[in-house]
Formats: sequence, C-alpha cells, structure tokens
Amino acid sequence: MKTYTSRSEIPVHEKWNLDDIYIDDSRWEEDFDQIEQMVEELKKYNGSIQNGKDLCAYLKRREELSYKFKHVYSYCMLKVDEDTRDTSSQAMLDRAKVLGVKISAATSFFMPYLLSLQEETLKAYIAEEEGLKYFEEDLFDAFRYKPHVLSKEQEEILSQLGEALSVPSNTFGMINNADIKFGEVTGEDGEKVQLTRGMYSKLIEDEDREKRREAYKAYYQPYVANKNTIASTLSGAIKNNVTLARIRNYPSALEKALFGDNVPKEVYENLITSTKENIATMHEYSKIRKEKLGVDELRQYDLSVPLVQGVKQVIPYEEAFETMLKGLASLGEDYLKILKEFKSSRYIDVRETPGKRSGAYNLGIYGVHPYILLNHQDNLDSLFTLAHECGHGVHSKLSSQYQPQITAGYSIFVAEVASTVNEVLLINYLLNNEKDQKVRNYLLNHFINQFKGTFFTQVMFAEFEMKTHEMAEKGIPLNVEVFNQTYEALFREYYGPDIVFDEEVKYGWSRIPHFYRPFYVYKYATGFASAIHIATKILEGDQETLGSYVEFLKSGSSDYPLELLKKTGVDLTTPTPIENALKRFSELIKEFSEI
Repeated sequence: MKTYTSRSEIPVHEKWNLDDIYIDDSRWEEDFDQIEQMVEELKKYNGSIQNGKDLCAYLKRREELSYKFKHVYSYCMLKVDEDTRDTSSQAMLDRAKVLGVKISAATSFFMPYLLSLQEETLKAYIAEEEGLKYFEEDLFDAFRYKPHVLSKEQEEILSQLGEALSVPSNTFGMINNADIKFGEVTGEDGEKVQLTRGMYSKLIEDEDREKRREAYKAYYQPYVANKNTIASTLSGAIKNNVTLARIRNYPSALEKALFGDNVPKEVYENLITSTKENIATMHEYSKIRKEKLGVDELRQYDLSVPLVQGVKQVIPYEEAFETMLKGLASLGEDYLKILKEFKSSRYIDVRETPGKRSGAYNLGIYGVHPYILLNHQDNLDSLFTLAHECGHGVHSKLSSQYQPQITAGYSIFVAEVASTVNEVLLINYLLNNEKDQKVRNYLLNHFINQFKGTFFTQVMFAEFEMKTHEMAEKGIPLNVEVFNQTYEALFREYYGPDIVFDEEVKYGWSRIPHFYRPFYVYKYATGFASAIHIATKILEGDQETLGSYVEFLKSGSSDYPLELLKKTGVDLTTPTPIENALKRFSELIKEFSEI
C-alpha cells in the first residue's frame, strides 16, 4: 500500500473539497464578522421579547446565526483535522470556539425566559404569529427541561464557563492527535520505524505473534508514559459531568446525559444487565480463540488476529468502494446513487498522512453536504469503516433533504443504527458470495470480531463510564490506580479466565477519546442490536421494514430516538432487541466452533 508523507502527494479525487463550504479563508472571515454582529443583535432581545412577533423574530435570527456558525466552525475544524500541526487552521478553530462561547452567552437568557412563560401564554403567542408554528414542537419540548434550567444570571455564568469546561477534552485531543509518539517496530526491510495508528491496525492482525506483541507494546508505550496526565484529563472530564448534573438538578450524570434523547436509565442498565447475563458466550469465544491459535497463554494482542490463517485480503480503496455498493444493493438504487455522489463530488478524505486526525467520522453540514474523514489502510477493517461512515453520511444527506433545519440534525443514538445496518448488510453479502470456504471462514471470524468490538467492548466501556461517574458522585478520588483497577476488573469479567494479562491491559481507559463524550459509547451497542434486527428483516426481503427504514433515515430529529426506532420495529425499552442480538452472536460462535 502506498503511504503519503504530505497531502500534496494525494490525488485530488481522494481529498475532500472544502470549497463547497468556503472558496477561501476570506469568505470564512466575512461570515465570522457577520456572526459577531448577529451576536450583538441577539443580545438586544434579552428582556425585550414582549409578544409573539418578538419571539418569532428572535428565533428566526438565532436559526440564521446557527446556520452560519455551523459553516464557520465546520470549515476550520475540517482544516485542522487534515493536519493537526497546522497552527494557522488551529488559530481559526480557537477563534471559532471563542465565538461559540459568545453565542452561548448571548442566548443563555432565552431558556429561563421561555420557561418563565405559562403554557397558555406561549400558545397565545403561537396563535397570533404564524411563523412560530415552525418552532412549536421545539418550544414545547423545552418545558421538559424546566426543573433543570437555572436563573438567567446563573445560566449566563455557566455559558461563560463553556470554554474552560472543554479543557479536559481539548487537552486529551491534543495529546492523542498531535503529541503522542508511538514506539518503534520492525519495518518490512528489517529496519526500525515509528509505529502509526494505521500501521497498528494492520500489525495487530498479523499472523506473526512477535509482530503483534511488538506493535502492542509500541502502541501502549506513550499512553503508559503519560498515564498521570491522561488520568488528570479524564478525571477532570468526569468531575465536570458530575458537577454540571448536580448544578442542573439531575439525579446523576448518567440521567443528565440520557435526558436529551428522552431515554430512561433502565435502557442503559438493561443493556449492561442483559449482556452480562449472556457473557458466557464471550468467554467461550476467548476459549475457542486460545485453542485455535494454539497458544499456552492468550493475551490481549491475540484478540484481533484472524483465527483463519493464510488469508491475505488487500482491498484498495477503489475496490472497497465498489464492494460496498454491491453489499448495500438491497437498500435500493436511490441509496446507491447517493453513495456514488459522495465519491464523485469529493465528500470523502481518504488517506492517512502525518498530523491528520486519527480514526474516521462523518460531519453533516446543513445547506452543504456531509464530509467523511477516513484513514484508509487497504484492509477489511477499512472496508467496513467506509461502509459505516457512509451510513452516517446518507443519514445526514437524507435528513437534510427531507427535514427543515430545526429537525435535520439527529441524535447519536439513532446515528449508530444507520451506520451499523451498512456493516451488517455488507458482512452478510461477503459471506453469501464468497466461494472459497477458507475465506468465508475468515469473514465469519471477522463478523464475530465485529460483534465483539461494536457490542461487547462498547458495553464494557459503558459500564466503565457508569462505575467511574458513580465513584465521582460518591466523592471517591479518581486517579491512575482507580482507573486501572476498574478497567482491569471489567476486562477480566467480560473476556473471561482464559486471558493472561499484560501490564498494558489495565491502561486501556487512557486511549479512548469517546470517554470525553459522556455516556456515548453505549449507543454503539444499542445501535448494533437495532441494526441486527433491521438488516435481518431487509435481507429476508421485508419491504415494509425497508420502507420504514428509509423513512427513518429521512426523519432527522422529528421525534425522540426511541420512538423513531419503534417505527422500524425495534423497541429498546424491552430486553428483546438485545437478547436477539446476543442470540445471533451465540449462533455465530457455534457455527465457528464447528469449523
């Protein structure tokens, strides 16, 4: 696979086109200046909204500002993610973050004002001002927050703390993306080379156990070296979550995080409980892995290597894209047409380069289009990452196309369904169309590993979050030792007695960016369980499910996430979707054990 040392070496068609947002930085500056003026305009509404006309004028102006700010912030964020070492782009992003705090401060008066109104008064305003009907559902939904909104003065103070409260997350981001230098590994020519994230994803699957061990040690080296700093950033983030929950009168940080999606904590707790009731299947898989690898001691760096040896799948980007199209054909021609547009119109940034943000994501921008960041490595994982992020992208595209701005965005809770349906459909396509039995066994193993990573590991992470936040709520100090003990105990519980623990295992918490977005990762697991249900129905030829799923992709945030999912036949307020997914995992393990 060709590697690139700078973006200038990459073919244009494999780089996203930021000109679709702003043709150059000067246009960005124009919008930035205009937003600053709009912020001053919005301040004038503080204390001066007297009737429906005033309320409508404020809301329309705020939506215009939100539209522009999304463009301003996204543009410089994407530029930074191209190269986190670029100080010019970083300066633009820093300015945008400060502007965001100003917007928050200027609009902080509104929620206390709105909740000071009687519902009858709000209804009267809507009746007298036709333009308010557009905002009606949003306005009345705000009344759910009444017990959690503070006085106008207190809200203003909190809004000014926004930048300070983001320091733990921002600090970890800089450490993880810009400062971290991995240890050295042996290159193909026998010389020592510095490990990159992209190299690690390949080496940790290498059949040569010594290469896996070497990569594993090199990967964890900087995290262990920076353990105290990272423990401080994570502890700070958790304390922020706990403190904000208390200030806003939530029973816990967990319930505050779930409130926006209107998800009862029982859904979160049921996910963990149902998984642990079926954890024996995961232990069985660890045992099978140990036996098939023929090792005396199963270690963490043995958990990703394919159990079917001798299969070398090199999947260049062009081939990966075509394979994805074939795998998702059951979603219909309209869906495939959107995917082809992503490629031809340069919505996707494909290649890994020094300084580029790690991982992958989709960013939908209303009024423009989605942008997808990849670090493609020409392997099976990268094929699935492509399908995953394109699932997010189509969701963004359709929601923006069929929803007004106010409901075009969507919760991460439903986002993970849209991405994971693609992965499940793709793996089923690959399994059904592979003629070589050895390769098919390899793919079956990959599906099991996908299940492990997207479901079991995320549930383990979710329980780690729950436990550490509960500790903070009880006043227990959070430090390296506490994080290590908690993480190691959970790893043992989830992966079972057949794993021998290296020193690095207990530092797993130190490398997870999602821990800086509180109670986020459980949505991968609920999304995976939901996707298993939806994809299974689509593959069975259930046209009703296909139709309801496409409507789901168009729905944005037009209803609460659990209600949107119910329309596809998935009810996460019951244990059934989780239990069915775990049953499917058990079937896969049984099939694989018989190979």
